Amino acid sequence: MLGLLIISMFPNKHNEQSTMLDKVLDVDYLMGKYDPAEHSEFVLIPAKYTTKENIYLRKEVFEAYQNMYNAALREGLMLTLVSATRNFDYQRELWESKWNGITLDPKYNNLSNLEKVLKILKYSAMPGASRHHWGTDIDICDLNDGYYLSGAGKKIYDWLLNNADKYGFCQTYTKFGEGRTSGYYEEKWHWSYQPMSKVFVQKAKELLSNNMFNGFLGAEEATNISIVENYVLGVNEDCL
Repeated sequence: MLGLLIISMFPNKHNEQSTMLDKVLDVDYLMGKYDPAEHSEFVLIPAKYTTKENIYLRKEVFEAYQNMYNAALREGLMLTLVSATRNFDYQRELWESKWNGITLDPKYNNLSNLEKVLKILKYSAMPGASRHHWGTDIDICDLNDGYYLSGAGKKIYDWLLNNADKYGFCQTYTKFGEGRTSGYYEEKWHWSYQPMSKVFVQKAKELLSNNMFNGFLGAEEATNISIVENYVLGVNEDCL
């Protein structure tokens, strides 16, 4: 993995970066309670790389993504960011749209709160529990599994499987059973910049607890489902 190469080749740089992140990371940051547009460590993503407006990544992550983007382009493949950093408020809008039946089938309104939470959690994180809060994770090209099964989508996914680790990225949510037993369903589009995200994972283990999740519909179920253990930390082992 590139992350391991970085550590071995530049141990002092890696240790300095980890120490710096360790000092600035707190619960509010981990839970996305900040505005990336006002954060000095984030950069606005230029339009050529994304279909969205006003989306941000941590500077180091975007630099690594640019390198990966250019490598794919040289092989005739166009990577496009469809999601990047999402803060708590943004994630709450996504979550509650599903909770209220706007972007989730209204028939699910007949479910119990716990059943509804588990239904949404197949693919969407609770506010405060998303790795997109960290500025280290990206969604590439398309948010539908079918896109990656044939044609251009399959070529892109195959290329990412064979090359993304060279630029520090790993597929965060693989199939269950492939180094992962809990968390969200497989997402072929979701990739994490592992040299930085693994620092955030360690801080999440230290600082987050299930009773911290509040301020959105269904939050009372966070403890019942062990949101930290089963979802925040329920990722591909290669991304830890």
